[in-house]
Order: sequence, then structure tokens, then C-alpha cells
Amino acid sequence: MNGADGAGPRRIKVVGNSGAGKTTMARAVAERLGVPHLELDAAFWGPDWQLVDQADGQATVRRFVADAQAAAGGWVVDGNWNSRLGDALPVDLVVWLDYPRRVVMPRVVRRTLVRVVSRRELWNGNRERWRSLLRREPEENIVRWAWTQHEAYRARYRDLQAQGTVPVLRLTSPRAARRWLAGLR
Repeated sequence: MNGADGAGPRRIKVVGNSGAGKTTMARAVAERLGVPHLELDAAFWGPDWQLVDQADGQATVRRFVADAQAAAGGWVVDGNWNSRLGDALPVDLVVWLDYPRRVVMPRVVRRTLVRVVSRRELWNGNRERWRSLLRREPEENIVRWAWTQHEAYRARYRDLQAQGTVPVLRLTSPRAARRWLAGLR
């Protein structure tokens, strides 16, 4: 799990279900390591919740990676955009927030309600909407997405861990995540 200089991971991707706290964790890791952070959602969601062309999203990620590597010797990203990333993201470590549904679901509901009420911009002018919470399609309702994708994310990251091509650190509780973060140098 060492970076190029042997001092520890410097190119980290934080993954997990919606509501697990990927962005919060990624920001904390980036701050601790003194490296830049990128939400992959910002690279792949355009205005009006339209998907950015895959090549354009990959180009955004590659620019971020190159600039961050040159400036700080590493970076942290968060998000599950595996199918759209291609080879744009060479990582030292994948941090997998694999929390139970009983942890994730209240978090995603609370977070979504706060975002809807506050009208806080997420990326590229996008905001959570009340009507999205009423949609039946998981692709249009983040709460349903978190519920329906929970096991799919687990299967995906278990497979990645089993492949052994990149180190995967599986954190199964917020307490375990806090302990790991506290020990990160």
C-alpha cells in the first residue's frame, strides 16, 4: 500500500454506496496527506444531470491526476465511476467504505433532505430535487439507488479485492474508518 516513494499510499480512490461518506472521507484523507481531492461526480455529471461524454470526463480526470501528481505528489478521488474511468486513474489504494444498510440508509436520506431544503449546488449547477425523492426509478432517486445498489457495490469491490491487482482496504464501520484515518501519515 505504498506510494512511489515507499511512504504510504499517495493516489487513493474512496468508494462505497451512496451515503457511506465517500466525499467526507476523501476530503479528510486529502487534507491529512496534503494532496488535492476530486469528486468524480463533478467530472462525469454535467449541467441538468446530463452525463458528460465519457472521453471528456476521462480527460478531466487525467488533467486532475497529472496536475495533482506534479504539484503535490498524489491525490484523492471519490466515486464509483469504474465503467467510465477506463485507465484514467492509476491508484495505490482503494478505500472501500462497506457499511451496513442500517448505517448508509439513514445517512443518505438525511443528506438528501438537507440538500433538497438548502438547495445547495453539488456540481455543475446540479441540485437535489424534491421530485427526485418521489421517483420509482433508482437512476432518478438517490435513496432508491442506495438501497438497490448496496449488494452490487459489495460484489464489485469484493471482486476487486480478490483480484489483487490493486490493494483494497475494506472499512466496515465509521469507527474503523476513523481509526484508519487517524493512523494515516
